[in-house]
Amino acid sequence: MKVIVEAKQLYKNYGTIEVLKGVDLIIKQKEIVAIVGPSGAGKTTLLQILGTLDRPQSHPNTQLKIAEQEVLKMNDETLARFRNKQLGFVFQFHELLPEFSALENVCLPTWIAKTKPDEAEKRAQELLEELGLENRMHHKPNALSGGEQQRVAVARALINKPKLVLADEPSGNLDSENAKQLHELFFQLRDKTQCSFVIVTHNNTLASKADRVIRLNDGHITA
Repeated sequence: MKVIVEAKQLYKNYGTIEVLKGVDLIIKQKEIVAIVGPSGAGKTTLLQILGTLDRPQSHPNTQLKIAEQEVLKMNDETLARFRNKQLGFVFQFHELLPEFSALENVCLPTWIAKTKPDEAEKRAQELLEELGLENRMHHKPNALSGGEQQRVAVARALINKPKLVLADEPSGNLDSENAKQLHELFFQLRDKTQCSFVIVTHNNTLASKADRVIRLNDGHITA
């Protein structure tokens, strides 16, 4: 199976606090990996580094390859383009722009990528229809339920056909039924898109369904 993420010796400090202490990690294509652990273990920090939103400490043995690209060698501009095209993000609180419709929120990454508007809108409509939002695509976030908002966020994460989707507590703000639907959706999308998912979660049900569970504790992977 093709390797999508290969991370070696990831360290991260904030001042004198060591958050990551030499993390090694491999994620394969189509794999759904759950990252679990207590609060303060470094889960979100690891996810941010894997998502190229933050950089690890400079260390002789540190390496981070995503989709066969050595991202730590990229400058900020190149990295931003790479992130936009190869990575998708789903956050706990949706992070939708309130002044934009669901369709416009989904299109945002394509505008950054300078995709042709007609092509971008067609892709966004198809995704929203697949996620059961065909009658909600012109509604703004405040007119959508929490579950609907999160599905819009998932569509936005997938719009540029990324190799890897990173989700930080994606069901943490949802009721149990919407959380269950979101979890099932991730697996359906994995099978359809061949995309890999890395999910930070405290939800034991979601973690138990993942292909693999990575336990992070005190900056180390313990299982």
